[in-house]
Order: sequence, then structure tokens, then C-alpha cells
Amino acid sequence: MAREPLSVVVITYNNGGTLDACLRGVTWAEEIVVLDSGSTDDTVAIAERYGARVSVHPFDEFGPQKQRAYDLATHDWILNLDADETLSAGTREVIEQALVAPRYAGFRLPRRELLFWKVQHRWGRRNGLLRLFDRRRGRMNHVEVHSAVEVDGPVKTLWRADFINHGDVDIATRMNKINSYTTRMVAHKLRKGQRFTGLRMVFYPPWFFLRQYLGKRYFLDGWAGFVASMTGAFYVFLKYAKLHEAQRKVGPDKGMRSR
Repeated sequence: MAREPLSVVVITYNNGGTLDACLRGVTWAEEIVVLDSGSTDDTVAIAERYGARVSVHPFDEFGPQKQRAYDLATHDWILNLDADETLSAGTREVIEQALVAPRYAGFRLPRRELLFWKVQHRWGRRNGLLRLFDRRRGRMNHVEVHSAVEVDGPVKTLWRADFINHGDVDIATRMNKINSYTTRMVAHKLRKGQRFTGLRMVFYPPWFFLRQYLGKRYFLDGWAGFVASMTGAFYVFLKYAKLHEAQRKVGPDKGMRSR
């Protein structure tokens, strides 16, 4: 029985360093759609070399840009990848089997991280992310930070498949992301009226470290896993520290309410 045809969808901006590896692993799909935000490097040339249908739209927010890219696809089933992600060996076969008369609205693929100088151990605990879905039953949600696809229907995790995120190539890159993400997260929390909680700033970071280092088994990754766990703990500390700083600046009389 034939499987459902597949559109691979990627949004890009100056991803010339990683896009080649990303697209090289999905040439078996019936369609590759790339929505670029005005790259000034060779991103578009790389996409065209792989036969991708390339469109350009200025970037505003992650969620709307992803949805625009999905709307450009011509097939119902979409595999969503970031430009710095690659499919692991054997994942193609698992995906193709899942798309033979699928009974689910979507499938989660486990993600393995590049922890600075090594890829997360296969025995580490991986997060399953909804990356393969029927676009007739799914759309991006409206969460301002870390927006994601939501589908109407059952979802299954394909544990025998996974993909690798190559985003954190070094500690400096990770810290730049942390600074950017926490600033955006604070703006979101302020709009929601969330109050600073000092106890979370004190106790959540060490708990997060243990959850990463032991719970996700980052200890299997040596010093890379230790550093990743520490920077993760710093991330959760920094978002509450920035929230406290922001609320001190606006004052206590701006209608902040407890959550």
C-alpha cells in the first residue's frame, strides 16, 4: 500500500551553514518547501539546489511564519524541520511506514540535542515533538514564546525515529539564545500580569539542573551534559530575575496579579 505524499517544510534566515545537511536527508520527500526571511548568505541557493520551492516573506514572529510556510505546501502531510536539524539514520523508514494509511492526526518525533561538542546519547531521555502532522487537522497555536503545532485528533510518538538539533554549537551561542528567549519570555509574562515569585527563582534552577542531569540522563554525556544542565538552570533563573527587574522598573501599581 502506498504511503501519503509528504511535504517537508523549513523556514530559514542565513542558515547557509546548516541547511545543506538538513535538506540532504529529506530528498526522498515529494516536496520541499522553504520560506526564507531575506537571507543574505547562500541559504536560498542551497535550497534551490535541492529542488525546494522557495518563497520569501519578512519575519515577524515564529508562529505566524511557520504557518505561512505550511500554507505553501501542496500535500496534506507535513514534516516540519528547523534549518539546523537533521533526521537520524533509520528515521525515513519509520516515517514512511507511519504514513501508510495513517490513523493519527500527527506523530511526535523524539529530538536529540547537540550538546556543544557532542550529540546527546541515544540512551538519554528525549523529548517527543509534534513534527509530522496532517495540516487539515493542525495549525500553529498563538503562544508568543515557544509556539507549536496543535492538532485535532490522536497523536502517536515514533520512538524508533528521531532527529538531531544542531543549534547549540558552542556555549556562547547557547548563552545568546538564553538572553534572547528570557527577554521575550518576560515581555510575555508582563502582558499576562504574572507576578515575580522569589521562591521560584531560588529553588527552581537547582531542581531544573537535577531534572536535566539525572532525569534526562545528561550525565551520560560527560562534561557536555553537565554544562548543558547548568546553562539550562541558568535559563530558568534568568527569566525570573529579569521578571523581578522589570517589575521593579514599572512599579507595584501596574495591576500585576498573582498566578
